[in-house]
Amino acid sequence: MEKIKVGIIGTGFIGPTHIEAIRRLGFVDVVALAETSQEQAERKAAELGIPKAYGDYREMLRDSEIQVVHNCTPNHVHFAINKEIILAGKHVISEKPLAMNSEESAELLALAQKQGVVHGVNFNYRQHASVQNLRAKIANGDLGKVNLVHGSYLQDWLLYETDFNWRLAPEVGGKSRAVADIGSHWCDTVQFVTGKKIVEVFADLATVIPVRKKAIGSVATFSTQSTEDVEYEDVSINTEDYASVLVRFEDGSRGVFTVSQVSAGRKNRLSFEIDGSESSAYWNQEEPEKLWMGHRDKPNEILLADPALFAPEARSAIHHPGGHNEGWPDALKNMMLNYYSFIRDGKDPLKDQANFATFEDGHISMAITDAILESHEQQKWVKVQAKKEVLV
Repeated sequence: MEKIKVGIIGTGFIGPTHIEAIRRLGFVDVVALAETSQEQAERKAAELGIPKAYGDYREMLRDSEIQVVHNCTPNHVHFAINKEIILAGKHVISEKPLAMNSEESAELLALAQKQGVVHGVNFNYRQHASVQNLRAKIANGDLGKVNLVHGSYLQDWLLYETDFNWRLAPEVGGKSRAVADIGSHWCDTVQFVTGKKIVEVFADLATVIPVRKKAIGSVATFSTQSTEDVEYEDVSINTEDYASVLVRFEDGSRGVFTVSQVSAGRKNRLSFEIDGSESSAYWNQEEPEKLWMGHRDKPNEILLADPALFAPEARSAIHHPGGHNEGWPDALKNMMLNYYSFIRDGKDPLKDQANFATFEDGHISMAITDAILESHEQQKWVKVQAKKEVLV
């Protein structure tokens, strides 16, 4: 069978991780990438072993060989580029956030459905093997009725005043930062695991470092570059470093989460606990092979990721025997495997159930972010305005 041909737009931190995950599938071929200049595109293509390089992504969209395009660009151009990909008749995977607000994301969802393209958003944490297993356990009633969901997503890469990145600028990253960047992952993951939608929020946001020192020059995301002998300029910050959000789910269950990009020692700690009427479960992305199960009348358990111990419906998410730990890159590979299997098998995005996050999930995420921003501004509960019906 001929391999599915793919093009990548943007090769910062996340673009090469998409490429690495795709290459592990075997039936998909990355044939092109696009960057902001021809020189940069050719340099990155040579580094990554990709045959075609485009200095303008629009030229790549005219390449008839390419069937799928990954949008790995900064947030402020997601909407425009996603729209052009769809109108070019290509299947699309977008990094989150899908757009800059829920009006734009609704338009993209409607357009993708109208054009009949396969659309995905890279909410990869739902693809961890233990998360898939927990979803199956909850659906099977192992925890009883879900009453409470609580947790956090904590990072430390913006702890110092000299930490700076394009995500800090609202005109590029959007009006929300910590919530849109990492809170969106937390919300998507717990909604996926519980099978329940967040319908109302009450939010408190804070900018912990109101003025940062921006290096005169460029520093990559998560860079370890020395700060010695670097010149800086002061930049006022008006996006949040921190947020705590009370949430209500569609069935009346409650929850709360905290996100922070200034928590020392927490590198990428997405964690949540789900408290049910029979048992509780806790998962932490930094130790993804472990699932803590809490009980009242017997000893608590640590369930290590092992296909022999998984629910049947979750076994396809784990690819190695127990003790051969799978982590972040493997969850991303699962996202790509599910997405590209959907295309390979000729499934219909309007009729067939997708086992990956779609533009509908991306739109719901944007609606939650919009509601969180409104709640913080008005200091009150705000309902999430996300239509569930097909928007065509």
